[in-house]
Amino acid sequence: MSDRGAAMGRGDSLLFLTDEQLRRGSEAMFFAYRGFTADPDLILAERGYGRAHHRAIHFINTTPGTTVNNLLSILGVTKQSLNRVLRALIEDGLVEARVGTRDKRERHLFLTSEGETLERALSEAQRNRLRAAFRNAGPDAVSGFRAVLEEMMDPDMRRHYLEGVEQNQ
Repeated sequence: MSDRGAAMGRGDSLLFLTDEQLRRGSEAMFFAYRGFTADPDLILAERGYGRAHHRAIHFINTTPGTTVNNLLSILGVTKQSLNRVLRALIEDGLVEARVGTRDKRERHLFLTSEGETLERALSEAQRNRLRAAFRNAGPDAVSGFRAVLEEMMDPDMRRHYLEGVEQNQ
């Protein structure tokens, strides 16, 4: 039997989960997310920031020079909400907004050196938690976890995510 066939055989029983099993899975995700964000939340709170600031910092870091419109698309927030977050990050010297060279209406976003330092602290806290969880769960669980997360993404976000994965390989 091929690896894929063996994997499908192991997973067949998982295709028919009960409502209770799905509820427990949802609950596990909530508690995992709480743990995943706990350490960064403490770092952010020292500056009076929240998770919206963290998400903006993360995606500006992964795509230096991204436009405000692209960030709006990735984050799925209102322009008003993002402007509030960006205003604080720019005023505090963590993000720099540069006028576009081709289109003067565009603003391209970059982390400053201070913003990069904050981003490293936030992502290191999360990488440490992920590293420990992945090590304890094992490689098969890591692959399965990633596959489940990708399947839960909306198609446009999955495409965006997979493009980023390909660029970083």
